[in-house]
Amino acid sequence: MIDIDVARRLRDAGLPWEPTDGDLFAIDNALLREEAFMLSSMVVEVGRGRTGTRVLRFNGTTEWALDSVEQDEAVWLPREDQLREALGAAFSALRRREDGGFVVELRDGDGELREVAAPRAEDALAGALLVHLVGAPG
Repeated sequence: MIDIDVARRLRDAGLPWEPTDGDLFAIDNALLREEAFMLSSMVVEVGRGRTGTRVLRFNGTTEWALDSVEQDEAVWLPREDQLREALGAAFSALRRREDGGFVVELRDGDGELREVAAPRAEDALAGALLVHLVGAPG
């Protein structure tokens, strides 16, 4: 799972999130930011709040009282497959390095290959997606 700070950077760079069952997210406040939640129609479902904004509703009995949070209070933590899908045609390859880390090969708009390395595959994919979205150095 990618770090919430990286997920926030992806969101701020323009990665859209249409919440769906199976998505992971964190609530972006000091008390809950380290806790990951999963959207599931059985536990956490998408709904509309009183003002029409999208909310994430917590159903059933939980250890603490949390009925819902507005979507802008949550940060999507995309999975490896979702990161790869978001890269689309820019994704060229994911390779394991000899040191155990991973490298994502990414094609930019001019067809040039760029490499983004990280210790874990999802981190390399998230970094590559940041490069793709904002043109940040790899």
